[in-house]
Amino acid sequence: MVPEALRDPETDPLATLVLEPELVADLVRRARATGPHATHHAPWTGAPLATLPQSTPEDLAAAARTARAAQRRWAVTGHRERAALLRRTAQLVLARQSDVLDLIQLENGKARAAALEEVADVVLGARFLAGHAGRVLAEQRRPGLLGPLTSVRVARDPAGVVAVVAPWNYPLSLTLGDVLPALAAGNAVLLRPDPQTPLTALWAAELLADAGFPDDLVQVVLGDGPTVGDRLIDHADHLLFTGSTATGRLVAARAGGELVPSTLELGGKNALYVAGDADPDLAAEGAVRACFGGTGQLCMSVERLYVHRDVAAAFSTAFRRRVRALRLGTGLDYGYDLGSLTGPEQLARVVEHVEDALSGGARLLTGGAQRPEIGPYVYEPTVLTDVGPHARMFAEETFGPVVALGEVRSDDEAVAAMNDTRYGLHAAVWSGSVRRGRAVADRLRVGSVDANEGYQASWGSWAAPQGGRADSGWGARHGAEGLLALTRSRTVAVQRGVHAGLGPGRLLSGPPEHWAPLLLSGLRLLSGVRPGRGPRPPAAG
Repeated sequence: MVPEALRDPETDPLATLVLEPELVADLVRRARATGPHATHHAPWTGAPLATLPQSTPEDLAAAARTARAAQRRWAVTGHRERAALLRRTAQLVLARQSDVLDLIQLENGKARAAALEEVADVVLGARFLAGHAGRVLAEQRRPGLLGPLTSVRVARDPAGVVAVVAPWNYPLSLTLGDVLPALAAGNAVLLRPDPQTPLTALWAAELLADAGFPDDLVQVVLGDGPTVGDRLIDHADHLLFTGSTATGRLVAARAGGELVPSTLELGGKNALYVAGDADPDLAAEGAVRACFGGTGQLCMSVERLYVHRDVAAAFSTAFRRRVRALRLGTGLDYGYDLGSLTGPEQLARVVEHVEDALSGGARLLTGGAQRPEIGPYVYEPTVLTDVGPHARMFAEETFGPVVALGEVRSDDEAVAAMNDTRYGLHAAVWSGSVRRGRAVADRLRVGSVDANEGYQASWGSWAAPQGGRADSGWGARHGAEGLLALTRSRTVAVQRGVHAGLGPGRLLSGPPEHWAPLLLSGLRLLSGVRPGRGPRPPAAG
């Protein structure tokens, strides 16, 4: 995937960080883009990584026409054939993992272990869809108006063309994690990757073609939000968007104006609670993964830690020790735990949040420094305490390797603190008691909760939905809910006994004074209400 010089330990991999032109040219063939070129940069060095053509409005319109024509052919493909292609996709991702791990790291800057999470997620998702999509989308029988005389079936039709706006933070997982369900449901896809990570998305499109999906079914367009992203809605029957809450509000308003249904995964200010009966060492190990996975640039990353006072001292010691032991670096191997932030905007936000909190009285427990000798956007994993409510990082999403640590006196106090946010994406609870962990989880106003894990247990359970509430968006990925959202229901009711005068139209024909008493008697019978035994009106006065 990358030049052999990058793998030579005697050379400086960052000094020779460049992609082979032939590779870039092969991937660009998958894009519908004839406009001016734009350059995106490698987070590890800040240097140019690749220069790619951008899509014009005319390119987008042509891509949409092609996708719509391909969708009509794809919609009649059986679930068994779709399942075979999904299984083939999982096999190819595993076979070619080295190539895509390189691409993810070069474009995003994350550590290789975090990139491997993306490969695992795609494989799990493809396998789930292959095994269950046919059943979820199968035609269903429902009870009819007149029992066995009214046969009711509900079918699921594809939405049509699904627009996917994929983010930069998990460029493989959150691309194919949306594209594959759309294809499994019989749709075509208009894919617009983030300008920071287009090559990973193009690699994914190439992989799908090699797996056997029709060539025109996934159309990739390149460009920024105002030029391309906003115009996707004009050509879509459903929109899948992952991004910030601020942008999500604009997208939702635009989609609503066009009556295009949307699924939005937006920001979060996720919290983890360590209960008083938790093992401090186990909880600290889990909290480190929850806070710093993907360099903290994960929608489900924990940014707020609440620890019961009974274990606060032991947990804080264990947690800080583990954070300080994290290996920070850049390289195409598994030698590091944390990589780089993805760009200057993310670094600036992290620095501003930390400095603002410290100026307001917060205390630094560990980290808190940039590491330019490693990379221009590298920042140490950072733990703060005594973060006041006026600090920006108290309520705003940081989206970096920074967490605020606080102490609570009870489960009730923890629940109140965790719910004190305008977001509602994810939370975690650590407890020595399954019952206690569930009891706390049931009181949290979020889309998903992990007990005795940070995020991987819920996210990796593809049969269950994942989504946000409040400022974290609406709709769901994964599970039957994620699939059904990409379809439209069609109810077909067939009435029997019409010629014998048993259909509702025949029974209710004629003057209303004839059939109204019969209808009311039937309704009373069904509801178990005797004549004259209805609710009493309220007393006067």
